[in-house]
Amino acid sequence: MADRRPVLFFDSGVGGLSVLGPTAALLPQAPLVYVADSAGFPYGTKTEAEIAARVPALLGRLAERYDPRLIVIACNTASTIALQHVRAALDLPIVGTVPAIKPAAEASRTRTIGVLGTAATVRQPYVDDLAARFAGDCTVLRHGSAALVELAEAKLAGQAIAPERITEELNGLFHQPGGERIDVIVNACTHFPLLEAEMRAAVGRAMSFVDGGPGIARRVAHLTQGQDWPAEPPPGRAVFTARDHRADALAPALARYGLRRIETL
Repeated sequence: MADRRPVLFFDSGVGGLSVLGPTAALLPQAPLVYVADSAGFPYGTKTEAEIAARVPALLGRLAERYDPRLIVIACNTASTIALQHVRAALDLPIVGTVPAIKPAAEASRTRTIGVLGTAATVRQPYVDDLAARFAGDCTVLRHGSAALVELAEAKLAGQAIAPERITEELNGLFHQPGGERIDVIVNACTHFPLLEAEMRAAVGRAMSFVDGGPGIARRVAHLTQGQDWPAEPPPGRAVFTARDHRADALAPALARYGLRRIETL
């Protein structure tokens, strides 16, 4: 019998769809479970202690219920804070999401890059280490935005996004000293690639955006190489830790990602 164990993606909200999408394209026969911790949303305004306690416990419950072959923490904030705790607690492959500073530094011509994430992510020592290792000859400017997370959620729920709100958040990068030299922006929150078209329009000049989604897809493919997949995978599942009107409003967007079943943990 084919192995029907799913790949499980986890995020505080719907941002992890920007990671699930490339993975589903690369592994079209993979059964998928997508989990949004709607009861804990948003993570970017929580303390490190709250996230370090919540995420491993929740993923333990999810692993028990869905028996995944692999878990992707499709959230930069959860990964930079809790990844090692999760790996210590669970005996299965765990793939994290970290800011794509290395490819950004490789692509930058001005040697000035912007890191756009949540406040919790951009202040992490992990980001300091990535910048020191891979962008030592670059100016690395950071900005934490909770508003862009909410705007991405609103967009997927079908709401119109006011362009000036995008501009205001990007100005948190561009109005810093040296910000006018930024030529690459790292989307260091998985929600932000969902707003890339709006951000490109708001920037108004040539700008590259990088994120970890394609690299994570390749990592999942590597870790599952040689494994069996069902000939016809079951419909993807979207799981919410709290079910409310927001979850119901997201149903059409989730279906576009192949997540046609909605469940509550």
